[in-house]
Amino acid sequence: MSQVTVGVSLKTYFGHERASAWFDEVATRVRAHDAVSRGAVTLFVTPTYLQILPALTAFSGTPVRVGGQDVSGEPAGAFTGEVTAAELAEVGATIAEIGHAERRRLFGEDEAETAAKTRAALAAGLTPLLCIGETERQDPRDAAGVAVAQLRSALDDAPADAVIVAYEPVWAIGAPEPAGHDHIRTVAAALRDAIDADTARAGSTIIYGGAAGPGLLTALGDAVDGVFLGRFAHDADALVTVLDEAAALAAHRAGASA
Repeated sequence: MSQVTVGVSLKTYFGHERASAWFDEVATRVRAHDAVSRGAVTLFVTPTYLQILPALTAFSGTPVRVGGQDVSGEPAGAFTGEVTAAELAEVGATIAEIGHAERRRLFGEDEAETAAKTRAALAAGLTPLLCIGETERQDPRDAAGVAVAQLRSALDDAPADAVIVAYEPVWAIGAPEPAGHDHIRTVAAALRDAIDADTARAGSTIIYGGAAGPGLLTALGDAVDGVFLGRFAHDADALVTVLDEAAALAAHRAGASA
C-alpha cells in the first residue's frame, strides 16, 4: 500500500500537563502537514488512559488516531482497575495496543491473554496494535519464526478485521540503534506473508518499532508500512522529521503504483 503509518507511544513519560502541551503542539504541526491531512501518512498516538480524552480533544478535526496502551480482555463487570475495549471505543479511541514487551515482562502477560485482548478489541471495533518480537538477538530467520508464531497466536479465533502489527525485537527497544535493515526486512517479509495469507486481515499494516528514528523508513523502503516511535518523538520537531520522511515514501510508492 502507498499509505505510510507513523505511531507514537508516550508510555508514562509525560505527566498530564506535559502530555496536553505535547498534544497541542503536535496537533498544530499536523494541521499544517499536507501528507497527514490528505491521508497519505497516518499518525496514531497511544497516551496513558487518563490522557486519552485530552488527546482526542487536541486532535479533533485532524486524521490523527488515538488509542490506549493496553485494554482488558474481559467484558464489563467486576474487574477492578481494568478498562474495557467497549469503553475505549465509546470515548473515541480507535486503537488498542496489545502485547507490548513490557506488559509481557513486567506484568506476566502470556500468549493466551494477548489473544483474549485481541479478540475483545476487534469485537469492540478497535484496531489491535499487536506488539510482537523475539526477546534475544538471533538469526533473522529464527526471529521471523518467533514473530509469525506470536502473530498467529494473537489472532487465534479473533473476529475478522485489519490489525496493525508492530514488530519490536525486545533487545532493540531502548537501544542506541534499531535492528539491522536486513534483519527487519526478513522478519517483516515473513509477517507480511502470514498476514496476507489470512483473508480476514485485509488492509493490515506491518510497522517497525525498537529504537526507530529518522532515516529508517527511507532505508527500509517497501519492507515495512511504517514505524512505531518512542522517546524520539517527544520532540515535536523530530516527529515532524519522520512524518516528512513518511510523506516522501508514500509519494514514491504512489508514483510506483501509478
